[in-house]
Amino acid sequence: MKEAHSEKLRILLIGYGKMGKAIETIANQRGHSITAIVSDKQMDVEHICRAYQPNIAFEFTSPEAAVHNLTSLISAGIPTVCGSTGWLAHWNEIAHLVKEKNGSFFYASNYSMGMNLLFKLTELAGRFMNELPDYDIDIEEIHHTEKKDIPSGTAITLAEKLIHEVSRKTSWVANEKASSEQLKISALREPGVPGTHTITFSSAIDTIEMSHTAHSRMGFADGAVRAGEWLLGKKGIYTMDDFLKDRFRLKGGA
Repeated sequence: MKEAHSEKLRILLIGYGKMGKAIETIANQRGHSITAIVSDKQMDVEHICRAYQPNIAFEFTSPEAAVHNLTSLISAGIPTVCGSTGWLAHWNEIAHLVKEKNGSFFYASNYSMGMNLLFKLTELAGRFMNELPDYDIDIEEIHHTEKKDIPSGTAITLAEKLIHEVSRKTSWVANEKASSEQLKISALREPGVPGTHTITFSSAIDTIEMSHTAHSRMGFADGAVRAGEWLLGKKGIYTMDDFLKDRFRLKGGA
C-alpha cells in the first residue's frame, strides 16, 4: 500500500544521469510527477515555471553546474533538494541567497538511510576513539569511474564528523601520505560501483571496521524523494539531520 502524502510533488528534475533516472522511478512509485527534466545547466527557470509549474526541484548534476543551478532555482523561489557534491566552497553564498529570498533548500552529501545511520555511528565511534589514542583512523571510498569529485562528499562528511570528535585529528588529506594529525581518505574509482565507504580504526591490538556498501542508486533516490516530501511548505536550510530528527524523533547527537 502506498504511503499518503499531504501534497504531491510536481518535480523539476535537473540532471538526468543514473541518479536522475533513479529519482524519477522512486518519485513515480510514490505517486508524484516529473513535470520537466533539464540536463543543460543554462536553463531558463522562469520559462520552466510558467510552462510546467513545478512545486519543487531536485538538483543532481556536477560540481561545475551546481552553483549556477542553485542560484537560479533559489532566486526563482523554487524549493530545492540538492545532492550534487564538490561545490561546497560556494556554500556561504548559496546560504546567503536562501536567507535573502526566504527560500527552501535541502542539502545532503548522501541521502541513503543506511549511510545516515553510519553517520550517526561514526559520531559515536569518534567519541570512543578520542579516549583511545592508540588507534589510528582512515577512510576508504570506492565509486564509479564517472564520479568527478575526489574524494566523495560522503567521505568528506565522515572525515569531518571524526575530526569534530577526535581531538588528535585536525584535518584530512586525500590520496596522499598523512601525518599523525591528519585523517587519510583513500579514493578509488572502479567501473560500476555505486558507492562503498569504509572507516578503519587500527591499533597494535586489533582493527575495527565500519562499512556501507550501496547495491544500487535506489536507496539514495528514495531518501532524496522522502526529503523533498518533508521539505515542501518549509522555509530555510535543512539537512538529513533535521529530517531524521523529525521523522524518527531523534534527539541531538549520535
